Amino acid sequence: MSIKVKLTICISLLVAIILTLNISIYYFTSKEELQANATQQMLTIAEQMSASVEVSQQARQYIEDMMGEKLRATAIAAQAQLNPDISKVTNEELVVLSKELGIDNLTLWSKLDNDIVALKSSNPKEINLSSKSWDYWYAAFLQLFDKHNVTIQQGQRLPNYWSGPINFSTSDPSIINKWGNYYDGTTNYMINPYMNAKTILDFQQTAGTEAIVNKLLQKNPNIVEITGFDPDFIGKAPIIKIKQGIPVYNLDVRDVIFGAYTYKDEENDVVNIHKTIQTGEIITTEANLNGKHIIKSFIPVKENHPYVIGINFDRSAIDQVLNHQLFVQCMISLGLWLVTMVTSYFMAGLLIRPIHQILGTVNEVAAGNFGTLTSSRRNDELGLLSSRVNTMTLNLRSYTTQLKEAAEELRNTKEYLESLVNHTSDAIHVSDLQGNVTQANKAFETMYGWGLDEVLGKPLTNIPEPYYEEYNDKVLSMLQGHSVADYETIRYDKDGRLLDVSITISPIRDEMGIIVAVASITRNITTRKQTEEVLRRSEKLSLIGQLAAGVAHEIRNPLTTLKGFVQLQKQLKGPLKESYLDIMLTELDRINFIVGEFLVLAKPQATHFQLADIRDILKDMGMLLELQAILNNVEIDLQFAEEVPLIHCEVNQLKQVFINVLKNAIEAMPDSGKIIIELFSPNSDHVVIRVTDQGCGIPEEYLKRVGEPFFTIKENGNGLGIMVTQRIINNHKGSITIQSTPGEGTCVEIILPCAPVEERQP
Repeated sequence: MSIKVKLTICISLLVAIILTLNISIYYFTSKEELQANATQQMLTIAEQMSASVEVSQQARQYIEDMMGEKLRATAIAAQAQLNPDISKVTNEELVVLSKELGIDNLTLWSKLDNDIVALKSSNPKEINLSSKSWDYWYAAFLQLFDKHNVTIQQGQRLPNYWSGPINFSTSDPSIINKWGNYYDGTTNYMINPYMNAKTILDFQQTAGTEAIVNKLLQKNPNIVEITGFDPDFIGKAPIIKIKQGIPVYNLDVRDVIFGAYTYKDEENDVVNIHKTIQTGEIITTEANLNGKHIIKSFIPVKENHPYVIGINFDRSAIDQVLNHQLFVQCMISLGLWLVTMVTSYFMAGLLIRPIHQILGTVNEVAAGNFGTLTSSRRNDELGLLSSRVNTMTLNLRSYTTQLKEAAEELRNTKEYLESLVNHTSDAIHVSDLQGNVTQANKAFETMYGWGLDEVLGKPLTNIPEPYYEEYNDKVLSMLQGHSVADYETIRYDKDGRLLDVSITISPIRDEMGIIVAVASITRNITTRKQTEEVLRRSEKLSLIGQLAAGVAHEIRNPLTTLKGFVQLQKQLKGPLKESYLDIMLTELDRINFIVGEFLVLAKPQATHFQLADIRDILKDMGMLLELQAILNNVEIDLQFAEEVPLIHCEVNQLKQVFINVLKNAIEAMPDSGKIIIELFSPNSDHVVIRVTDQGCGIPEEYLKRVGEPFFTIKENGNGLGIMVTQRIINNHKGSITIQSTPGEGTCVEIILPCAPVEERQP
């Protein structure tokens, strides 16, 4: 098969595909557009319907209110002519008065022990009617008799008067009446004039809601039904009451408030009606009902009493228009395809003539000979193609040279980076997202002892079990975009020895910015940790030496007491009083506490974090330093909040911190003063310890250097106390700040994190 035929077939197939796609796109676009237009039409109708219904309902309500006001005036007029005692009023008198006042009937109701009953009426059927089962009507009657005013939502409320909505008469269910009820307390009965509500019903059919629905259906033949739904009653069993032996469906409890409801998809309609009321959004569905494909739209209307307008659109109207347009489009596309096939055959013959020359040049380029160029004088696309082939040949020659230079530069850069990674003292290894090691440098082998062949493709097993969860949290934090740098923890080497390390975890991303691996840079800080521990112990020994004199004096006082009681025992040669023995036991407990605290501070202990109550630690340190404070005429005031969460800490190290801070505060007040120790929790995440003294303070130029190793302003200080204190607080993931004003005093504030809520439970 020749290129000419192939090109003709390809062009024809391409055009056929394009035309098919065009028809498909046109079909679906038109379908969506027609459906959107139908939806918009239904929305427009709903808006018109909503506005018209609102106006109609206002007019209807105005008519009903006018009737209600007329009935109230009639009731007042009737009261003026009737005896205030119902026993002195006759039914015949009410018949005459009804005609005089221009109403249908007049009924008098009295409140009995547990009911409100019609005792007198111009209509014999009304006499002895009970209202106790009349729902909110009965509630309104009670309010009129009790308060002279009605507060229920339904009906028309005026002073001493209430008129319920029009409804079927209980005495004659074939009639729909409008009732008024008046009671001002001057009579022992409620006056109830009423008249036929035919005027309101006629208004509904001629100019009201039903008339509006019929007009809209006539103007829009594709709309098959418009229905107004009350969401309070739709989907529920009809509330039907028996009046005079006839079942009556009251007007105020109907699910369909206007229009017809013949295209029923009851189960789905109920769900959609309630959903559109709840969300305030229009819901559109499709269904086959009564032999038609119907598009149903439910539009919420937010009024004093929200309701839903349901509009049913005949889908066949859209399908007819759509099928006609599709047929026309297919005929046009078929003609275009035939023309394209014939034209492409002749065009292909013209196009392939200069291709051979271009093909020869391309073959030379493919062979790596970039010196051969195509000569062409054509001004059409093929001439431009020849020119572009020549340009491509020259560019390929230039790009090839540049690629060779770039490859050499990349090779040098790769060698430089490999040298940098392999000669750094920090261990570097790369893991995939499953934790398997994919790369490691020589420092990794030196630090941990594993060779690359031992860990490649496997997860590292050098994380102590208590630190697994913490490490996973750090990796998760890094994957979420947070920085993880200088994360201090503990790892095993190949021989099982524990190493103190500082780890920086970084993501490795591909060209799309997606994280594909995790790089970890590990620094061995075991020596640094050991140095810090030596400094901390040195500072602890210094503190113990300074406390020794105070401890000896503190023990001497209770020993003196004990010695006195022993001498007294020798003189008396009999048993001591129980009160003396209690004092001796108290003094012995005091000696035991002081010696115990002193031994705890002096004895080297392994670091062990545990749950602790910070209040107990502060109380113990206050008691330990109480004598030294008394000797300096210093008062220690403990101000603790009632509830302080537990913390996760190393108790011995925190005691060293508080001894350091309290001792500095005492020494800052050689004459006298007061130390206030405040403890509170501003939230459930942290506790705050604030130690404030009234000492000499620290000058601003010295305050900036507090915490530097061996910097001190004391004559006998070593400059390590605050540095060790800061390190201990940092290890507890807390913070310490020092504020001081010369001549006024110093405030040291320590913030420590609380233990997680689940760990605080007993």
